[in-house]
Amino acid sequence: MYLNCHTYYSLRYGTFSELALLQLAQGHQVTQLALTDINNTSACLNFVRKAPEFGIKPILGIDFRNGVEACFVGIAKNNEGYLELNDFLSEHLHQGKKIPDTAPIFQHCHIIYPFEKVLLNDQKVFLEHEFIGVSITDLRRLRFSRLKDLKDKLVVLQPVTFRNRRDFNAHRLLRAIDNNTLLSKLSKTEEASEEDKMFAVQNLAAAFSDFSFILENTERLMNACSIHFDFSAGRRPQNLQTYTGTRASDEELLEQLCQKGLPYRYAEGGDAITARLEKELQLIKKMDFVSYFLINWDIVSHARKKGFFYVGRGSGANSIVAYLLRITDVDPIELDLYFERFINLYRVNPPDFDIDFSWKDREEITQYIFDRFSHVALLGTYVTFQWRGMVRELGKVFGLPKEEIDVLCDGSYQGSPLDGVAALVIKYTELLQGMPNYLSIHAGGILITEKPVHWFSATHMPPKGFPTTQFDMVIA
Repeated sequence: MYLNCHTYYSLRYGTFSELALLQLAQGHQVTQLALTDINNTSACLNFVRKAPEFGIKPILGIDFRNGVEACFVGIAKNNEGYLELNDFLSEHLHQGKKIPDTAPIFQHCHIIYPFEKVLLNDQKVFLEHEFIGVSITDLRRLRFSRLKDLKDKLVVLQPVTFRNRRDFNAHRLLRAIDNNTLLSKLSKTEEASEEDKMFAVQNLAAAFSDFSFILENTERLMNACSIHFDFSAGRRPQNLQTYTGTRASDEELLEQLCQKGLPYRYAEGGDAITARLEKELQLIKKMDFVSYFLINWDIVSHARKKGFFYVGRGSGANSIVAYLLRITDVDPIELDLYFERFINLYRVNPPDFDIDFSWKDREEITQYIFDRFSHVALLGTYVTFQWRGMVRELGKVFGLPKEEIDVLCDGSYQGSPLDGVAALVIKYTELLQGMPNYLSIHAGGILITEKPVHWFSATHMPPKGFPTTQFDMVIA
């Protein structure tokens, strides 16, 4: 019955992880749950991956807002709906556009407008896939509202942002940090209601006992949703599957390139070289990594044409195929390097080529990759709240003078009793440190995917000007 759940990826708003959300739901006997972080999809894939371990059916969505002003919640009916939501969010993040009050027409999504928003906008017409979300605190007003007659359009929209009072306090501190204001001056409009929490299923049913049809509508909506990503050990990689369009032509091209590279690398040839090449090609084909070698060959070939210097390093240097394609410049035969350290039958993830380019050329190479391939994004990473920075931020919102904040940051207070405010700074620093603060860019990660990047994640547009995923390398 929960269609509006937040994690700490609702940046500077939410207070716990997607795993903590699943644990909370399991403890409340919840069997299906929608993750709808605010303008963010960072936790979605891990949420879907982990939900079955808790006996919970995962549903994905996005809480679309301008700042903290709620516009509507989009719920994906299926993977195509998740793609639609990511496309819509990414467009607005890339262009810095405000989220509109009215959602566009989605083909594979449910749209839920908060009760207060519907009243404020005096909205009277709703499409088949549009609903009005009612929280427990909205029930008092619903009884006297014209909206109570729209029985087939009312669903439960009980936000979940906190587990307890401590989470609510932490949320207020995060909002004060985000607004760069003293906690005592934080506007009520900038914080969530303390009632934005999860209730046991029976308690939620009791609250809506006079409006049982709302519960039925909600269950019907959630039952109609299904999201699936393959996380099994034998799953196919999600990166670009073919370079030329077919596996057969990929394999043919790779063999041709290797034969072309033999005279350049090994003028005299030899049986050991031929045997090593045949062994590697056989395993590369069997593991379905042919396109990965060709993509990297394409990139370094472009770099050479432009006169850019590069270095291929890491375990990829153990491959004679990489050496022949001039991805690397280390002779694995001469140095007796083991190819199996790079690729073996037990490897599930794609091999990892580390290719370094000069900082002067890196942006042009990145632009080439975006121009050359259809579905590309930089890999995101999260900058988290660290101890000293968190102490300083909390000290500011509590109104402590700089001298006291410096003492707390240095740790020189240890062994001395702390006053009430200083103790609160340390207490909430311990709670909040490690939480995501803002999105950044991975130092060198680029995703080239078979399906559109938005099949997996929304993207944002950092100052570098390249779309960047909202998840990091661990999820990727």
